[in-house]
Amino acid sequence: MPSTGFITFELDLMEAVLNQLVPRLDAMDGAPMTRLDTSQLPDAQGVYLLVYQGKVHYVGKTDADAGLRTRLTRHVAKLEHRKNISPTDVRFKAAQIFVLTAMNIESRLIRHYEPEWNGSGFGSNDPGRERETTAKAPNGFDTQFPIDIDLPLEILKPGPTTAHNALVTLKEALPYTLRFELEPAARGSQAYRTRPHPDLSSTYLTIPQEPMTVRDAMRLIVRSLPAGWQATYFVSHVILYKENRDYAFGTRI
Repeated sequence: MPSTGFITFELDLMEAVLNQLVPRLDAMDGAPMTRLDTSQLPDAQGVYLLVYQGKVHYVGKTDADAGLRTRLTRHVAKLEHRKNISPTDVRFKAAQIFVLTAMNIESRLIRHYEPEWNGSGFGSNDPGRERETTAKAPNGFDTQFPIDIDLPLEILKPGPTTAHNALVTLKEALPYTLRFELEPAARGSQAYRTRPHPDLSSTYLTIPQEPMTVRDAMRLIVRSLPAGWQATYFVSHVILYKENRDYAFGTRI
């Protein structure tokens, strides 16, 4: 029989943390999702909430490699050039976590707040070529707040350039994914710079003086390229490939 002088006891550190963390987060006003505000955060491990229309819509975590500043600045970009929403419509609340790993805290916060944007595609990267035949969830982030390719932008410098240079400039400046065809078997994060399809690097065009929308820029590039190229708009991104293809969930530009 157990000794009368002995018990087993498991200290629930996670519950203790959440009992202190949740009230502190709820009491915060939060800060607007601007590049200026997120740039002032430490690039440290932690958790954060994104609040939209007075409700927590997203719970995220960070680690030492991609800390709070990096992750939240990335989310600011995600909210830019969107229909029905802008970064200043959203506020963030962030907490640096010094001791415990953020992973379990994140999952517990998701259970507590039940945020709508978790699992909706908000935190996703480029879904890749094969996912372009898949519909976005009707209540997903991109479907509710599609990218806006009709904003006049001063991204491209007026004057002569190649189709490839114009695409690289757009890709690196836009807050959403622009993907275009590369050489066969081209791989690596910088392949879009060094290994484009030959048509893109050999085709010249002239950027006009007035600001261009992404729709106008893609149409100019397609008109300049040899026959057979197609630009397609999706609610989350834009692609340019040498193809003649109808997408169930995309629209030709």
